[in-house]
Amino acid sequence: MAGFGSTNVLGQLPADAIDRVEVITSPSARYDAEGTAGIINIILRKDKTLGFNGSLTANVGDPENYGISVNANLRKDKFNLFNTTGFNYSNGPGNAFFDTRYFNGTFDRVIENRDYDRLRRGFNTNLGLEYYITDMSSITASAFYRLGNNSDVTKNITDRFIDGDLAVQTLRQELESEDDNSYQFALNYVNKFDEKGHKLTADFQYEYDKEKQPSLITEDILFRDPSQEIGFLADEETNSIEKQNEFLIQVDYVRPIGEDSQFEAGYRGNFENEVTDYTLRQQDPESLQLLVNDTLTNIFDYTENVNAVYTQYGTKFGDFSFLLGLRLENTQLKGNIDSELTDEEIRQSFGFPINTDFDNNYLGLFPTVNLIYEIAETENITLGYNRRINRPRGWFINPFPSRSSRTNVFQGNPNLAPAYSSAFDLGYLKRWKKVTLTSSIYYQYETDAFERVQQGTGEFIDGIEIIRTIPINLGTNERIGAEAGILYNPAKWLRLNGSINFFQFKKEGEFNGTDFGSKNESFFTRFSSKVTLPAKIEWQTNAFYFGPSENSQTKSDGIFSLDVALSKDIFKDNATLSLNARDLLNTRKRSSVTTTDRFIQESEFQWRQRQITLSLTYRFNQKKNQQRRRENNGGDDGGDFEG
Repeated sequence: MAGFGSTNVLGQLPADAIDRVEVITSPSARYDAEGTAGIINIILRKDKTLGFNGSLTANVGDPENYGISVNANLRKDKFNLFNTTGFNYSNGPGNAFFDTRYFNGTFDRVIENRDYDRLRRGFNTNLGLEYYITDMSSITASAFYRLGNNSDVTKNITDRFIDGDLAVQTLRQELESEDDNSYQFALNYVNKFDEKGHKLTADFQYEYDKEKQPSLITEDILFRDPSQEIGFLADEETNSIEKQNEFLIQVDYVRPIGEDSQFEAGYRGNFENEVTDYTLRQQDPESLQLLVNDTLTNIFDYTENVNAVYTQYGTKFGDFSFLLGLRLENTQLKGNIDSELTDEEIRQSFGFPINTDFDNNYLGLFPTVNLIYEIAETENITLGYNRRINRPRGWFINPFPSRSSRTNVFQGNPNLAPAYSSAFDLGYLKRWKKVTLTSSIYYQYETDAFERVQQGTGEFIDGIEIIRTIPINLGTNERIGAEAGILYNPAKWLRLNGSINFFQFKKEGEFNGTDFGSKNESFFTRFSSKVTLPAKIEWQTNAFYFGPSENSQTKSDGIFSLDVALSKDIFKDNATLSLNARDLLNTRKRSSVTTTDRFIQESEFQWRQRQITLSLTYRFNQKKNQQRRRENNGGDDGGDFEG
């Protein structure tokens, strides 16, 4: 799945298909330079057991969540045939709240209450064949297909007040369906020149995705003071068709030199094109017919091409080792907006010049340095440096506004350019018999950093000013922090893990003559535990808290989340029954207060409410203990030089 922006497939991927997860805090030049932090490398399992084996997983949950998946593998001397097939059905309710006090306009206060019901129905299957050409080389071909049939219902009740009295109440409903049809083909070639790690790998992937998203928006008056006049509330019908084509070509060469050195080089090309064909029909107040709005109907054609070459060299002498790398990337961001609106009309809607037909190229060097000093067998110091890029996605660039609310809209910014960051990380690790301590201090400096800003547009609908949220390249973002973590195993039946990260950030920059610079501190902390109860019942707890933060416009409250899971092996350890609760206390909500010279807005957003799931996994011809040993021992992570 490397190279593709969508992570929806991960939600349909059975846990049994994952061999291990690598967390790399200071990525080397081998990896894509995109991102602002470390990376997570998910390595899928290839079962090497001869014969037929696999697993079956079924789950049920509340809110509605049903699924079943089969993971099967057939291994012979010369080939390995594997398949994963799954179906899921889920309902993900969410909500949002906006309380806005305006300094101008007919209404001095407007409250919006939104409820989201997201129904997801999906089928996916992956079929692959690995053929062993020789004992040292193999080729793998796989095909992945996903079919989605989703529907969303958004209800938005808006209360308008004058001097504390309710003047108007309306209900805006959006019924949206989404048909998603996508497939992916992949080829992988591996040739090992020897058993010491000298090898060549090549990958080719192609993905096609098509989404149809028709929706119907209606708005009705639930209450109106007789003294208030409200304009015609037109029904709206939108239809969005998105087509995406993406190619990935990657070649990596690894050459060990002696016992303690290694040379690597490679190429990666990622080519993506996405076309969004958007049509808006609005109800005519006289004929009551739905007519095409020519000014907002548009076609947005967006292309992102990235070509990269890299090389790196690592070696170890005595207690000291290093990995030095250099990556050269060229990023092309190309877009065209086909609309009846002129560039001047679009510019006026933004209040600043924008380019609706652009072709921008960015060439950058991305060096990486990872140093390790082994103080003792159980103690080391690491120093890492890397330069990264953060590219804007298509929906961050598309300038046509969302339609969920008439007065709170989001618009993309075609002027948005990539952000670049340089990061340093100094770490210390110490292991005792039952305790492992990890700690680090870090510094990051980012230019052209992304920032979302809210502005009054000066446009009014029924006496309410439209508030627009847009992403911008603010300026610089400087961040310094420290992190400490402890892993404690006091007994075989108890495992505890906790960490805290404290940081300070300083943003500088202005937009449209307004200074959006800010300076603030915040922190986040994690805790997890694994307890083996009587009857071999395993109990896991994960807690997370992100502290409050503040920028130039918005003060955000802290967010706390608690996940709990229980599991029990049954049927002579051939099956596992588990019960888990995600966001057990239903507190994973983003609350904030935004203050500008035009309004003050309190908001709260919860993407998904508490989820409780019961699942059963049955394994056939598989040894769970062997799988656990493999996961605990890790495996070949591509070298000993990653920090």
